[in-house]
Amino acid sequence: MSMIGVDVGGTFTDVVSIEDGEIKTVKVSTDVRNTHLAVLEGAREAGVQNASVFNHASTHGLNAVITRRLPKIAFLTTLGHRDILDIGSSYRPLDALTDASWRRGFGDAMRPLVPRYLRRGIRERLKTDGSQLIPLDEAQAREELAVLRKCGVEGVSICLINAYVNPGHEERLRELVKEELGDVPVSISSETSPLAKEWARASTTTIDVFMKLIYGDYTKKLGDGLREQGFTGDFNYANCAAQLLNADIAMEQPFEIVFAGPAAGTMASAHFGKLIDRGNLLCVDLGGTSCDISMVSNGDPYVNTTFLLEHDLIVNALSNEVESIGAGGGSLVTISPSGEVLVGPGSAGADPGPACYGKGGSQPATTDTLIMMGVIDPTTFAGGKMSLDPALSEQAFKDLDAPQLSLHQRINYAFNIGINNIAEGVTNIAIKHGIDPRDYSLVAFGAAGPMLLPACMDLVHARDVIVPPHPGLFSALGLVSSDQVYGDSRSSYVMLTHDAAGSIDTIYSQMEAKLRERFDDTAANVEFVRSMDARLAGQTWETPFVSVPSGTIDAAKVDEMIETFHQVYESRAGNRFDGLPVQAVTYRVEAVIKVDKVDYPRLEKGDGAVLKPDSTFELRYLTDEPVTAGRYQRETFKAGDRIEGPAVIHEALSTTFMLPGQVAEVGEYGELRITRA
Repeated sequence: MSMIGVDVGGTFTDVVSIEDGEIKTVKVSTDVRNTHLAVLEGAREAGVQNASVFNHASTHGLNAVITRRLPKIAFLTTLGHRDILDIGSSYRPLDALTDASWRRGFGDAMRPLVPRYLRRGIRERLKTDGSQLIPLDEAQAREELAVLRKCGVEGVSICLINAYVNPGHEERLRELVKEELGDVPVSISSETSPLAKEWARASTTTIDVFMKLIYGDYTKKLGDGLREQGFTGDFNYANCAAQLLNADIAMEQPFEIVFAGPAAGTMASAHFGKLIDRGNLLCVDLGGTSCDISMVSNGDPYVNTTFLLEHDLIVNALSNEVESIGAGGGSLVTISPSGEVLVGPGSAGADPGPACYGKGGSQPATTDTLIMMGVIDPTTFAGGKMSLDPALSEQAFKDLDAPQLSLHQRINYAFNIGINNIAEGVTNIAIKHGIDPRDYSLVAFGAAGPMLLPACMDLVHARDVIVPPHPGLFSALGLVSSDQVYGDSRSSYVMLTHDAAGSIDTIYSQMEAKLRERFDDTAANVEFVRSMDARLAGQTWETPFVSVPSGTIDAAKVDEMIETFHQVYESRAGNRFDGLPVQAVTYRVEAVIKVDKVDYPRLEKGDGAVLKPDSTFELRYLTDEPVTAGRYQRETFKAGDRIEGPAVIHEALSTTFMLPGQVAEVGEYGELRITRA
């Protein structure tokens, strides 16, 4: 039986199938209006009828939020608080601090997720301890629901103040929604995200309702289509940390799968890094429009407790930290008013695309730069399915409004500035986390990653560059590189003292019992992993992912939790304050089920010789004078083979470009390890 992973992007749907150690790849165009059709086509080509698992990641929901192609839903909250969804956290980005005209993208003045007339206040109020201050006014609630019924809402998000402590009012309000509006999707914050801080809880619950409407019908169509093709295995979604969830369970809280696509590449890198004994990785997924950068330290992806769909639009879900910049093969080359060459963040996209596509694009893009340099062979682009026109690239560069620059300078500057943009993004990630890039390897994947990342190696001061097998579809391989993981979390402000042991034990016992209900008796290999977010007394922000011991929480284990917190706090902040009490805020449990993962085949061993190129070409515009470079076919390599730059290495869905003075060695699993000569 095989394993299949599917990563749905805005332009292409990538499918990988692994059977008996052989990796098969399929790439099909995404049907934006009917995304499931592209998935089913890719599944058919990959032989889904022989698969035991079908793991799926999609940006379908993410794109719907970004473009605001969203269904009409309502938002119910405590009377007087309906503008939570407009105010957000009141945090501004740096470049907007002095801009009086700046507005949040989801605010009422811009593109609100839920228009103000569909945000209704309900008369009720709970205190911070969960006790009732104002009882739920059911008559007033029914009046508000009658208005929403006339408005034709398709779903309802409910987030009442302090409901994470006492869910009673939210649960009763959900019953009223069902009575007044019928069987529409409803999410309540006390179930969706029972955590403190109202804005994050409200936005998460609202996104969850959208995802129920977007993915509910999609999942049914996809599941029916897979069964029609003879698939009888497990259908899983990947969550925002690229961990797997059964599709039916994922649909209970689908907000967890909205950001799965970008996270899968990080998981693929972490899994492959363990195979080749590289635990410290800077992962760069470079495509046509964006460059997604993430980090793996000591073998584990860097995970956040939240993520942003756009500025300040927060979702309470564990997610691999991924930073995106506007850089890729489609990044446009332009001239600033002062005469400077700029690359990105604007992109040519797929239509009209770079000038060389011949689809009407008149501005040069990074792809045109590489065409002019000779790196891209215009006759073999996209596996020979697309022919490029270098004359159009040259004309686009000549048409740039930069009379002070020669053609050579325009192309040379475009390449080097584009490379520096990517290197700056990677360096910013390293600085943010306080790591030394010399201890980290750059992992280059995505269609354009292997073509541009080797040139960034010295700018970033990385240890080396690793180009994994199948880099053009590497994110999809992340979907068959992960375990099944189900999680739960709760918030409760508790000082860590011996007297608190019983209440903390109750919280963890309840969460683990709830998670056990998801498994049958065959899931004997379930491992429960506990953690907490805690802080020193008086602090505003918590230190996340502090390990918590298993078993019954007693006084001794509370002492262990306090000591673990101080160790984690010291490792992150550089200071230790043993004299200050510790307050636990959020408690987490993950149930981990180990599953089979992709097994990369080993290459036949070579003799370690320096390979001669299959052909040579003239590498132009990189230096003052053209230099001779070699072309190679990756599928002919053996483990231990060496390739000296300058060189271009071709494969079906990607191209690797090495600068003069760089050397690549082929690893045991077919990876290219590029270092300085």
